[in-house]
Amino acid sequence: MSFSPATPPAPSLSALSQFSLEGKVIVITGATGVLGEALSLAVAEAGAKVAILGRDAERAQARVAAIEAVGGEALPLLADVLDQAQMQAACDEIIRTWGTVDGLVNGAGGNMPGAVIGPDQDLFDLNLDHTRRVVDLNLFGTVIPTNIFGRVMAEKGKGSIVNVSSLTAQRPLTRVLGYTMAKKAVEAYTQWMAVELGLRYGGGIRMNAIAPGVFLTEQNRTLLVNPDGSPTARARQFIAGTPYQRFGQPEELTGTLIYLLSDASRFVSGETILVDGGFNAYSGV
Repeated sequence: MSFSPATPPAPSLSALSQFSLEGKVIVITGATGVLGEALSLAVAEAGAKVAILGRDAERAQARVAAIEAVGGEALPLLADVLDQAQMQAACDEIIRTWGTVDGLVNGAGGNMPGAVIGPDQDLFDLNLDHTRRVVDLNLFGTVIPTNIFGRVMAEKGKGSIVNVSSLTAQRPLTRVLGYTMAKKAVEAYTQWMAVELGLRYGGGIRMNAIAPGVFLTEQNRTLLVNPDGSPTARARQFIAGTPYQRFGQPEELTGTLIYLLSDASRFVSGETILVDGGFNAYSGV
């Protein structure tokens, strides 16, 4: 008995062209952050037009200038990922400028001190307000942009959405309770949406996630670096638990991102790829 697939396989692509984003319009939220800087430049260098979404006008313009310096094209848009009206206004501006959206990177997120449980703190004395805000930012800061920009992709039946999770969704880290819960929820959302998108759009629209290991950013700098520039005790624990024996560099996330946005991953959906220097695999022995 022979089996004939319902849809014929896509035309073969060369190894290099599979990873091209030439002509695509990619939206990146949180693009004004440390990781967002590397991600937005890499997407532009892969050939895409990049919509830079963030809340810092000066940094947004700096991202655009860096992209234009390498011959790319970018659009700065000030918007809060938790504000549906602002997200819709940003989407409308992108459509007016470039006519479509081909990909979305949900890079906005982060933590705040009130959602952290310190080692000397009462375990049951959780700041609920701050914890909810962290969950809102990371989870609904992913859901809301997906609802807005995903609709554009759904109308043409094609696109790729990449969420940013975290190592802590795989291996819960001490102290960061709110962030852990939020990123675990992002991964659940990634899987749920990937299934629904596949069932409804025949594989034309995909959703995956990247889970970075420990990368030094503005948000975690005080946790990882002492005022004199030396690593904190927590930083030394992270390094000792990473086979690479160091933190990640922002540029080391870009290859995985390009893969997930491009046709090279066209049969991949609902997955989370860890970029952590082996931390998740390491038992410590």
